[in-house]
Amino acid sequence: MRALAGSVPDPELPVLTLAELGVLRGVQVEGPGRVTVELTPTYTGCPAVEAMSADIERLLHDHGVPDVSVVKVLSPAWSTDDISAEGRRKLDAFGIAPPRPQGPGGTVALTLAIRCPHCGSTDTELLSRFSSTACKALRRCVSCREPFDHFKEL
Repeated sequence: MRALAGSVPDPELPVLTLAELGVLRGVQVEGPGRVTVELTPTYTGCPAVEAMSADIERLLHDHGVPDVSVVKVLSPAWSTDDISAEGRRKLDAFGIAPPRPQGPGGTVALTLAIRCPHCGSTDTELLSRFSSTACKALRRCVSCREPFDHFKEL
């Protein structure tokens, strides 16, 4: 059941599944035909969580689960460290610079270098702190001049 629920694509980043994004926190089979799915939004006010919930319910209903409950779990909070290695690879391949992983004690490396997903250059500039979603920033590569999203570290 977990693999099935986790296979749902993220509504804002359909290149990633909910499992790869790390927002799928748990799946419990409560009884015959009854499943509870736990989701942690990327941030408390994330509007995509409603679409995620509806997509999970629809998929599980289509696979014969009549009673599906999707609940939000806010603690522990989601972190960009919850994105899987495959999710990071897919973001990069899709043209979105993946977030940098946290180091020991939850620290983020003190470097301003964001690697361009198009050419690999670290000579990039911030165009806007927000992009198509609140969790991404809009950047441009100075070397190849291509704009790209950067998934911000949280």
